[in-house]
Amino acid sequence: MAHLTSLLCILCLVGSVIGQDMPYEEYMAQIQACPKECHCPRNFPRAVYCDNKGLKTIPQIPTHTWYLYLQNNLIEVLSADALRNATQLRWLTLNRNKITSEGVEDGVLNAMSHLAHLYMDDNLLSSVPSPLPASLEHLRLSRNRISKIPAGVFIGLDKLSLLDLQGNKLMDDAVTEVSLKGLTNLVQINLAKNQLTSMPLGLPPTTTQLFLDGNNIEKIPAGYFKGLPKVAFLRLNHNKLESSGVPNDVFNVSSILDLQLSHNQLTEVPVISSGLEHLLLDHNKIKSVSGSNICPVSIDTVDDSINESVPRLRYLRLDGNEIKPPISRDVILCFRLLTSIVI
Repeated sequence: MAHLTSLLCILCLVGSVIGQDMPYEEYMAQIQACPKECHCPRNFPRAVYCDNKGLKTIPQIPTHTWYLYLQNNLIEVLSADALRNATQLRWLTLNRNKITSEGVEDGVLNAMSHLAHLYMDDNLLSSVPSPLPASLEHLRLSRNRISKIPAGVFIGLDKLSLLDLQGNKLMDDAVTEVSLKGLTNLVQINLAKNQLTSMPLGLPPTTTQLFLDGNNIEKIPAGYFKGLPKVAFLRLNHNKLESSGVPNDVFNVSSILDLQLSHNQLTEVPVISSGLEHLLLDHNKIKSVSGSNICPVSIDTVDDSINESVPRLRYLRLDGNEIKPPISRDVILCFRLLTSIVI
């Protein structure tokens, strides 16, 4: 009976390994090579958990690791030797360590030819790591000390769709067409909480989500978004925008669905497109709002029917301005789909 039970356990174990497309020999080698400082779940053998261990160095990582979690440690060096066998990595998390740019050893990342997700938030990097593997899809480097994006660092990264650089020390001369060259399929870029005073140049036309909150941007060039035909989510909260620095039609872009301009110095409501669904204008210096200055179409053309010509605005926030309620009735007449308005 004991022999039968043992046989059944082995069959269950082999079955679970086969279900993960991992040969039994690889499975055993992976489990046996698990670093003593880490945890390697038997039901998730391609993952190695070394987080929250107080590690100062990276242990030797087994060959068949796809997912490596090293967050919340005291690691200072991204060691090529410790990761020399980890060439199959798909996901590497190094958030909240003490890694400097000098501590990223030459070629250590580029050797990971399957790496799709690299997370290095809350470290001590002063520059975007280079070279990076061409397989990369998501790169998160928020809350470091990055002031430099090396020229050409993104060339060849055709799969990169998300770039998070928020909370760094980037200035206007660091975010240029030269430094961003190569981001041919980028969807989201987060440059919030840096030191930008102008809109970044060189963003790829594939950009859909652009986050620029918490900078010192004072104006937007006329026609700026013509080069970004897919931009749908735009955040410019907590900047220094004045109405004089916002060209009349600059936000009148059919692709924009969500426009956030909270905590600026606007005195007028900017012109918007009929397709906009969310508009945040709270905590500015706007004194009045009427249908004539906010409605993207003539109010006379808006009838009781809900059709494609009706403005799509559903959420409008205006609190923290100098507007005294009630809101003008023609605003409600214009935006028939409005479900929430905050004054």
